[in-house]
Amino acid sequence: LVVVVAVLVLGKSYFIAASVDGSFISRASVVRELEKKSGKALLDVLITQRLVTNEAEKQKIVLSDEELNARVKSIEENVTKQGGKLEDLLAAQGLTEKTFRDQITLEMKLEKLIADKVVVTDEEVDAYIKDNKVPLPKGKEAETKAQIKEELKGQKLNDEAGKFVESLREGAKIKYFGS
Repeated sequence: LVVVVAVLVLGKSYFIAASVDGSFISRASVVRELEKKSGKALLDVLITQRLVTNEAEKQKIVLSDEELNARVKSIEENVTKQGGKLEDLLAAQGLTEKTFRDQITLEMKLEKLIADKVVVTDEEVDAYIKDNKVPLPKGKEAETKAQIKEELKGQKLNDEAGKFVESLREGAKIKYFGS
Protein backbone atom coordinates (compact mmCIF):
# COMPACT_ATOMS: atom_id res chain seq x y z
CA LEU A 1 0.00 0.00 0.00
CA VAL A 2 2.83 2.42 0.86
CA VAL A 3 4.55 1.69 -2.49
CA VAL A 4 1.31 2.33 -4.42
CA VAL A 5 0.76 5.64 -2.61
CA ALA A 6 4.41 6.65 -3.18
CA VAL A 7 4.13 5.84 -6.91
CA LEU A 8 0.87 7.81 -7.17
CA VAL A 9 2.29 10.84 -5.34
CA LEU A 10 5.85 10.85 -6.71
CA GLY A 11 4.87 9.61 -10.17
CA LYS A 12 2.16 12.25 -10.63
CA SER A 13 4.62 14.80 -12.04
CA TYR A 14 5.92 12.14 -14.41
CA PHE A 15 2.46 11.63 -15.96
CA ILE A 16 0.68 14.89 -15.19
CA ALA A 17 2.01 18.25 -16.43
CA ALA A 18 -0.63 20.48 -14.85
CA SER A 19 -4.05 20.64 -13.30
CA VAL A 20 -6.62 23.27 -14.27
CA ASP A 21 -9.68 23.51 -12.03
CA GLY A 22 -9.28 19.83 -11.17
CA SER A 23 -8.87 18.73 -14.81
CA PHE A 24 -5.48 17.19 -15.59
CA ILE A 25 -3.25 17.90 -18.57
CA SER A 26 -1.05 14.91 -19.28
CA ARG A 27 2.65 15.18 -19.92
CA ALA A 28 2.12 13.08 -23.08
CA SER A 29 -0.30 15.68 -24.50
CA VAL A 30 2.28 18.42 -23.88
CA VAL A 31 4.94 16.39 -25.68
CA ARG A 32 2.57 15.74 -28.63
CA GLU A 33 1.85 19.46 -28.99
CA LEU A 34 5.55 20.34 -28.78
CA GLU A 35 6.31 17.78 -31.48
CA LYS A 36 3.61 19.25 -33.72
CA LYS A 37 4.77 22.85 -33.26
CA SER A 38 8.56 22.58 -33.20
CA GLY A 39 9.47 18.92 -33.23
CA LYS A 40 11.14 18.84 -36.65
CA ALA A 41 13.24 21.94 -35.96
CA LEU A 42 14.36 20.59 -32.59
CA LEU A 43 15.13 17.17 -34.08
CA ASP A 44 17.24 18.85 -36.79
CA VAL A 45 19.19 20.72 -34.10
CA LEU A 46 19.78 17.49 -32.17
CA ILE A 47 20.90 15.69 -35.34
CA THR A 48 23.32 18.51 -36.16
CA GLN A 49 24.72 18.45 -32.63
CA ARG A 50 25.26 14.70 -32.85
CA LEU A 51 26.91 14.93 -36.29
CA VAL A 52 29.32 17.67 -35.19
CA THR A 53 30.15 15.89 -31.92
CA ASN A 54 30.78 12.60 -33.74
CA GLU A 55 32.98 14.27 -36.36
CA ALA A 56 34.97 16.10 -33.68
CA GLU A 57 35.56 12.80 -31.88
CA LYS A 58 36.50 11.11 -35.15
CA GLN A 59 39.04 13.85 -35.92
CA LYS A 60 40.22 13.85 -32.29
CA ILE A 61 39.25 17.50 -31.80
CA VAL A 62 39.74 18.34 -28.14
CA LEU A 63 38.60 21.46 -26.37
CA SER A 64 40.37 22.33 -23.13
CA ASP A 65 38.64 23.82 -20.11
CA GLU A 66 40.93 26.84 -20.48
CA GLU A 67 39.72 27.47 -24.05
CA LEU A 68 36.08 27.14 -23.04
CA ASN A 69 36.50 29.35 -19.98
CA ALA A 70 38.30 32.00 -22.05
CA ARG A 71 35.43 32.11 -24.57
CA VAL A 72 32.81 32.29 -21.83
CA LYS A 73 34.78 35.08 -20.13
CA SER A 74 35.04 36.98 -23.42
CA ILE A 75 31.28 36.71 -23.98
CA GLU A 76 30.64 37.78 -20.40
CA GLU A 77 32.91 40.82 -20.83
CA ASN A 78 31.09 41.82 -24.04
CA VAL A 79 27.72 41.56 -22.31
CA THR A 80 29.04 43.62 -19.38
CA LYS A 81 30.38 46.31 -21.76
CA GLN A 82 26.84 46.61 -23.12
CA GLY A 83 25.52 47.17 -19.62
CA GLY A 84 24.13 43.72 -18.96
CA LYS A 85 24.88 40.57 -17.00
CA LEU A 86 25.44 37.18 -18.58
CA GLU A 87 23.15 35.52 -16.00
CA ASP A 88 20.30 37.87 -16.96
CA LEU A 89 20.85 37.26 -20.67
CA LEU A 90 20.82 33.49 -20.16
CA ALA A 91 17.67 33.71 -18.03
CA ALA A 92 15.94 35.83 -20.69
CA GLN A 93 16.75 33.15 -23.27
CA GLY A 94 15.69 30.33 -20.96
CA LEU A 95 19.22 28.89 -20.80
CA THR A 96 21.08 27.44 -17.87
CA GLU A 97 24.82 28.01 -17.57
CA LYS A 98 25.37 24.32 -18.40
CA THR A 99 23.28 24.54 -21.58
CA PHE A 100 25.10 27.74 -22.55
CA ARG A 101 28.49 26.08 -22.00
CA ASP A 102 27.37 23.04 -24.00
CA GLN A 103 26.38 25.33 -26.90
CA ILE A 104 29.71 27.17 -26.74
CA THR A 105 31.57 23.85 -26.65
CA LEU A 106 29.76 22.63 -29.76
CA GLU A 107 30.36 25.94 -31.53
CA MET A 108 34.07 25.87 -30.71
CA LYS A 109 34.44 22.27 -31.89
CA LEU A 110 32.75 23.20 -35.15
CA GLU A 111 35.13 26.15 -35.51
CA LYS A 112 38.09 23.83 -35.03
CA LEU A 113 36.70 21.41 -37.61
CA ILE A 114 36.53 24.11 -40.28
CA ALA A 115 39.38 26.38 -39.14
CA ASP A 116 41.50 25.65 -42.21
CA LYS A 117 38.69 26.93 -44.46
CA VAL A 118 38.21 30.21 -42.55
CA VAL A 119 41.15 32.45 -43.34
CA VAL A 120 40.80 36.19 -43.92
CA THR A 121 43.64 37.91 -45.74
CA ASP A 122 44.74 41.52 -45.43
CA GLU A 123 43.76 41.94 -49.08
CA GLU A 124 40.18 40.92 -48.25
CA VAL A 125 40.10 43.45 -45.41
CA ASP A 126 41.42 46.20 -47.69
CA ALA A 127 38.90 45.30 -50.39
CA TYR A 128 36.07 45.42 -47.84
CA ILE A 129 37.20 48.84 -46.64
CA LYS A 130 37.40 50.12 -50.22
CA ASP A 131 34.12 48.56 -51.43
CA ASN A 132 32.16 49.74 -48.40
CA LYS A 133 33.92 53.10 -48.07
CA VAL A 134 34.73 52.42 -44.41
CA PRO A 135 36.41 55.42 -42.79
CA LEU A 136 39.58 54.63 -40.86
CA PRO A 137 39.78 56.90 -37.80
CA LYS A 138 43.21 58.46 -37.40
CA GLY A 139 45.28 56.55 -34.87
CA LYS A 140 42.85 53.60 -34.84
CA GLU A 141 43.51 52.16 -38.30
CA ALA A 142 44.92 48.87 -36.96
CA GLU A 143 42.08 48.46 -34.46
CA THR A 144 39.43 49.13 -37.14
CA LYS A 145 41.09 46.69 -39.55
CA ALA A 146 41.23 44.04 -36.79
CA GLN A 147 37.51 44.49 -36.12
CA ILE A 148 36.72 44.19 -39.83
CA LYS A 149 38.91 41.08 -40.05
CA GLU A 150 36.98 39.49 -37.17
CA GLU A 151 33.68 40.43 -38.81
CA LEU A 152 34.74 38.87 -42.12
CA LYS A 153 36.01 35.80 -40.28
CA GLY A 154 32.62 35.45 -38.58
CA GLN A 155 30.83 35.66 -41.94
CA LYS A 156 33.13 33.05 -43.47
CA LEU A 157 32.72 30.88 -40.39
CA ASN A 158 28.93 30.95 -40.74
CA ASP A 159 29.10 30.17 -44.46
CA GLU A 160 31.56 27.32 -44.04
CA ALA A 161 29.75 25.92 -41.00
CA GLY A 162 26.55 25.62 -43.02
CA LYS A 163 28.36 23.87 -45.87
CA PHE A 164 30.22 21.61 -43.46
CA VAL A 165 27.10 20.56 -41.58
CA GLU A 166 25.30 19.93 -44.88
CA SER A 167 28.17 17.68 -46.00
CA LEU A 168 27.98 15.80 -42.70
CA ARG A 169 24.23 15.31 -43.20
CA GLU A 170 24.76 14.06 -46.75
CA GLY A 171 27.34 11.55 -45.56
CA ALA A 172 25.34 10.31 -42.60
CA LYS A 173 22.73 7.58 -42.44
CA ILE A 174 19.83 9.38 -40.79
CA LYS A 175 16.64 7.42 -40.20
CA TYR A 176 13.51 9.10 -38.96
CA PHE A 177 10.98 7.18 -36.89
CA GLY A 178 7.41 8.38 -36.61
CA SER A 179 5.92 11.40 -38.28
